[in-house]
Amino acid sequence: MRMRFLGSTSEAGACPTLYETDRGTIVVQGLRVTDAEALADLRDVLDGEAAVEVPRELITEIARRVLPDAGQNV
Repeated sequence: MRMRFLGSTSEAGACPTLYETDRGTIVVQGLRVTDAEALADLRDVLDGEAAVEVPRELITEIARRVLPDAGQNV
């Protein structure tokens, strides 16, 4: 799998960051959620899965740049 950098709202290359893969998926780089109460709210977590936290602004900014007409519905 290959990934292409989409963007970040962090400075100096720190996470969180989003990437697009050559498989048509999005990879999220961010700090792992470790709060037990927050993790208890997750559903159907499979082995090998992890939750990461990213700011809403990162998702909306990348959607505007990458998805056609995304900015009209945000």
